[in-house]
Amino acid sequence: MDLRVIGVLLLIPLLDAMLLVVLATQFPLVAVVAVVVLTALVGMLLVRAEGRHTLRQIQEKLATGEAPTDELVDGGLLIAAGAMFLTPGIVTDATALLLTLPPTRYPVRVLVKRYVVTPYVDSKTGGFATGNVYVGGFPGDDAGPGAPGGAAGPGSGPSDPDDGTTVDIDDDEYRTVDDADDRSNPGDS
Repeated sequence: MDLRVIGVLLLIPLLDAMLLVVLATQFPLVAVVAVVVLTALVGMLLVRAEGRHTLRQIQEKLATGEAPTDELVDGGLLIAAGAMFLTPGIVTDATALLLTLPPTRYPVRVLVKRYVVTPYVDSKTGGFATGNVYVGGFPGDDAGPGAPGGAAGPGSGPSDPDDGTTVDIDDDEYRTVDDADDRSNPGDS
């Protein structure tokens, strides 16, 4: 995992703790605790309502035969928001609220799809799922026909499959798959 991600994940609870200490010194402790508990309860109700709405959208997309990709990402963001609402703190509650409300969840969904989902799918499928398939020879090989080191460049000879030559094979050099099996297992005959 990238160290920047770990740093951000460790920075959020630190900011939460610092903000709670500052608020506890400025306001009565009971009021600070009440705000944290109320934001968690209201947030969980919002996550529950949005989760039901997202589940209904997933079912509608599946009923029409469409892939519910946006709705599944929304479901993952709502799960993360629910976990953040259960974590006591003002910063995590504010972040969870951003993930819960649809107008602010849309840009986060776009970023998650672009920087998390698409690279993961590309790495697992070799680019076939998103269409990022390399079709011009070997990846990283910029030398084409006629270029130095390419198919018609220096060093190409009869062993080069792209040079257009035909190789003759004598009858004793030619063997079928059955012949190769017979030679590899001489005791089976």
